[in-house]
This record gives sequence, C-alpha cells and structure tokens, in this order.
Amino acid sequence: IGIKTLKPFKIKTDIVSALDQLSKINEKILVEKKLPVTLGGEHSITAGCIKPFTKKYKEITILHLDAHADLRESYNGERFSHASAIKRCLDYKNIKVVSLGIRNLSKYEMDFYKKNKKRIKIFWAKDKEKWNLKDLEKILKNKNVYITFDVDVFDASIMPATGTPEPGGLFWQETLKIIKIACKTSNIVGVDINELAPIKKFNSFNFLVAKLTYKILSYIFKFKN
Repeated sequence: IGIKTLKPFKIKTDIVSALDQLSKINEKILVEKKLPVTLGGEHSITAGCIKPFTKKYKEITILHLDAHADLRESYNGERFSHASAIKRCLDYKNIKVVSLGIRNLSKYEMDFYKKNKKRIKIFWAKDKEKWNLKDLEKILKNKNVYITFDVDVFDASIMPATGTPEPGGLFWQETLKIIKIACKTSNIVGVDINELAPIKKFNSFNFLVAKLTYKILSYIFKFKN
C-alpha cells in the first residue's frame, strides 16, 4: 500500500488550536490525494480531523463506532470535549452519522437524537444480536465515509485500556465484519482511531489497536483496488 507516518510535531495545549493543527494536516494530506489516518488520545480529535473533508465533499457520512453517543453540547464547560465529539461534527450541515455499539448516553443526548433521526442512525449495542447488517450496507452504499473508531466500542473484557470502558460491547470478529462491509460498499475517505489508554505491562491491548489499524487499512485498499 505504502504507509508513511508524519514526523513528530508539538501539539498545541489549547484544544481549539490543537484541533486547527489536525485540520490543516489532514487538509494537506487530502491535497496530496492520500488517505489520512489519525491515531489519537481523546475522541475530541475528530472535530478537527473532519473539517477539511466537509470542504472537499458535498456529503460525508461518519461511521461512528463507540460505547457513547458523544452528542453532548458541552461537558464540564468544554464544547470540544471528547463527550461532544460527534455533536461538533454535526455542526457541519453536510454530515450524517451512523453510530454502532452505543450503550451509554445522557437524557440530553437521547433528546437530541430523537429530534435528529434524519441525520443520525444508531445501532444500539443492546440489540446487536438482532442487527441486520444489510441495513448498514444500504445506508453506506456508494457514500463518502469517514470512520471514527473509539476503542471503548469493544467489550470491556477485551479492551479495558481506555478511559471509559463499558460492558456489553463488540468483540473482534463482529467488529471486523462491520469494517469490511463499510470498506466494500462505500468510499472510505479518512479514519481516526482514539481513546487507547495503555496499561503498563499489558501490551495485548495496544497490539489489538495496532492490529485494528492494520485491518482497517487492509480492507480499505483491498476494495479500492
């Protein structure tokens, strides 16, 4: 495929400035007609990462894998909090969101979701045994799709190395099935993977995220070719 990592750079401490940095980096990568993949800490990164895509494409569908809806207007007074990541993306009118694995959200988030069902589709974790992934295929078919992957979408038994682990999540093979469907049916334009919080001496969780990144890239370019 040809994979290159950028040289390390100093990330600004102010969150708005840091997100602007990410936006400019992704913009440059898109100009070069390459696929940007951002490996981040907090899910807050997505609001910055997505900005240049909203300029390049008439419509963007965000495929959002997460335990949390991230639809709060703000959290602890911060509009760009990790708990507001998807809400900030929806500030752009040409974005729609398909969320999978959600199993924790506030009343405000549920109310917002109910008022915006034309822009937000949720596959609830509690119903995963009943999911019809053909519905996902129909939604994503021929769309320009940006994947944002919060590792807490995984069940806490296989991914405890994250800031807000939740029981009742996805397992490895069913997650790969979802990624494969997305890559096969849509045009994946960018990716971010976030919320890994390494636990000292437990490298299996770090390896899981590395392997996830490898698998996502492999599926994207397999079906692009």
